[in-house]
Amino acid sequence: MKMTPAAFRALKGKEPIPTLTASDTPTARLVDAAGIPLILVGDSLGMTVLGFDSTLSVTLDHMLHHTAAVARGVKNALVVADMPFMTYQVNDDEAVRNAGRFLQEAGADAVKLEGGAERAGLVKRLVQNGIPVMAHIGLTPQSVKELGYKVQGRGDAAAEKMKNDAKALAEAGAFAIVLEACPAPLAQAITESVPVPTIGIGAGAGCDGQILVLNDMLGIFTEFTPKFVKVYARLGEQMRQAFEQYAQDVRTRAFPAPEHTYKD
Repeated sequence: MKMTPAAFRALKGKEPIPTLTASDTPTARLVDAAGIPLILVGDSLGMTVLGFDSTLSVTLDHMLHHTAAVARGVKNALVVADMPFMTYQVNDDEAVRNAGRFLQEAGADAVKLEGGAERAGLVKRLVQNGIPVMAHIGLTPQSVKELGYKVQGRGDAAAEKMKNDAKALAEAGAFAIVLEACPAPLAQAITESVPVPTIGIGAGAGCDGQILVLNDMLGIFTEFTPKFVKVYARLGEQMRQAFEQYAQDVRTRAFPAPEHTYKD
């Protein structure tokens, strides 16, 4: 049965929730078939798929394209699309229009945006306009120029801000909150303080669920592996070996063999 934002929210407190990213149809089909209840089309595809140095170069057109590809491959999972940099920061009217395109044109079920209490008003307006929102606090990659890639929420003041951010976003109507790269005790405290699922990435086991970037956990994107990633397969190495074997077979005329050849 197709997952909805309301049904996903209702998963809180029942059992830990696995979620993953995807950026194309074949991969999305496999993730969906594995019973993963939420698939995020993350702007991390800027690095893992498109070759950019950060998420800042990802455009709305990029995300609409990849979200549509994922949505076409999914029957049951909730498809959430990342709103890329500068598609929701300028003003709320533009943000609503851009978010609406993900649902109307790309087939997404919800959008995700970064930021704390300062985004609560926008989250409320999006929800009021029928656009479900997943929030994202902690390490927010679109703020890399300001924050850098480092753990967030350390120290009493920073921890208190994250707690207040989470509460404000939940009260504004976010159906779930991603907590990225923050101390595990803080993530657990936030999880216990909000009525919506928290999805951790580098935030410890005390969150309601977890998310990993698919290319990281499959060992395909090997340029950098964050501390919080568990690599479940080494597909990058297997793919390279397959390519090398193919090249050798072609050069030695071992491929195509008779079984790969049409006869008169």
